[in-house]
Amino acid sequence: MLHIFVDADACPVKEEIYRVARRYGLGVTLVANAAMRIPHEKGIRLQVVGGRFDAADDWIVENIEAFDILVTADVLLASRCVAKKASVLGPGGKPFTESNIGDVVASRNLLAELRGAGEITGGPKPMGPKERSRFLQKLDEAIQAIRRENPSECVKT
Repeated sequence: MLHIFVDADACPVKEEIYRVARRYGLGVTLVANAAMRIPHEKGIRLQVVGGRFDAADDWIVENIEAFDILVTADVLLASRCVAKKASVLGPGGKPFTESNIGDVVASRNLLAELRGAGEITGGPKPMGPKERSRFLQKLDEAIQAIRRENPSECVKT
């Protein structure tokens, strides 16, 4: 059944994910390196994987399946999950797809080099209502697309 995975350590849209998951009756697994508060609700769980480098990424890749959704800002994790035919969204709502992931990884590598050379400083701007609204819309669209294309994956068991 369709499930939402969250690369949770720095995810700014957890509340939006919970809201959409409740509406559709979907399970959510937050994967993190340390314990965090989550709602005490059926279908929402936390998987703590410890502090080993890429432990959360590796756990997600091992457990995600085609027709699942991942929310992450980690481009390399997104690439690994797109290869497994999962739907992947960035926290701003940007979908990572087979057709764009190569360019996104190349841009990430270029920006990492520029940051390493001191050319770029600072991080992304904070999320505002407009970005949160776009994320909600894109998450809803991803769920609807999976339901249309694979209705058997969306039946509750």
